[in-house]
Amino acid sequence: MKSLFDADTCSQILNRIDTLNQSIEPAWGKMEVGQMLHHCHFPLSLALGRYHMKKPNPLMRLIFKSFKKGMYNDTLWKPNLPTAKGFKVIDKKDFAAEKTLLVGLINDFHLEKDRKTWEPHPAFGDFTHDQWGKMQYKHLDHHLRQFGA
Repeated sequence: MKSLFDADTCSQILNRIDTLNQSIEPAWGKMEVGQMLHHCHFPLSLALGRYHMKKPNPLMRLIFKSFKKGMYNDTLWKPNLPTAKGFKVIDKKDFAAEKTLLVGLINDFHLEKDRKTWEPHPAFGDFTHDQWGKMQYKHLDHHLRQFGA
């Protein structure tokens, strides 16, 4: 699995984002492209300590942990997976503004490539540095595939 900490992979993701436009339609799901870009802010902001998500109850944490390896392994995520409550985007979003903010978050996350310690994910628990990089790539790749990028 590719990692957002890898310079070439990060550049590829940024190039794919650059191919998006505000009128592109999704291959699956309910979000329009501006909403998807905003949605992609959440996992990056969470990793960077800029967004705080409420911890799920113990039963939900157990369920989340059963899916943990799927967050960073080589298997592509299937279309129409449910979105975590704290990451749902309902309102329309400004495409250009969301794109600019996402590019900034991706660059900020990539700059953490030498970081040694990370706070635990509120739902999944501890991730290694390598797993954080893979998970961020996998999430972005999933949504860029959703919009044909």
